[in-house]
Amino acid sequence: MSASVIGTGHGAAAAWAGDAWAGAVYDGGPGCIAEARGFATRFLVDRHGLDPASEAVGAVQLIVSELVTNACKYAHGPCALDLERIPSGVEVTVWDSSTTLPLARAADPGRVGQHGLEIVLALCEGFTVEREPVGKRVTVRVSFA
Repeated sequence: MSASVIGTGHGAAAAWAGDAWAGAVYDGGPGCIAEARGFATRFLVDRHGLDPASEAVGAVQLIVSELVTNACKYAHGPCALDLERIPSGVEVTVWDSSTTLPLARAADPGRVGQHGLEIVLALCEGFTVEREPVGKRVTVRVSFA
């Protein structure tokens, strides 16, 4: 299956391979989080017909925002976003160049910030982290009801 390349904004490149997969690369600069969230929304709404106001789309938007934010904030460089439609929902994978594994902290309503991974874990049905020769890949599975 061939991939078509589409632009997603400054500092980004993206490809669609049929309807099941789409990927984008971001430079980590300003705007890449919003671009990644928009890319995920287009994948779900335009390619798969989901209602943009659905819980599923909202969950994926938030997960993408949190994972790309972490990649930009802690890896200080480019990151890649892969979206794959699976029978039960979607898998969201974010690669970054940092070898530091994400750490979910215990819930603390008094803590300001650093709740992103807590949010991701609350919204997903599966979460894995794999070290790569350069960096790591975080994959989240979101099921659609």
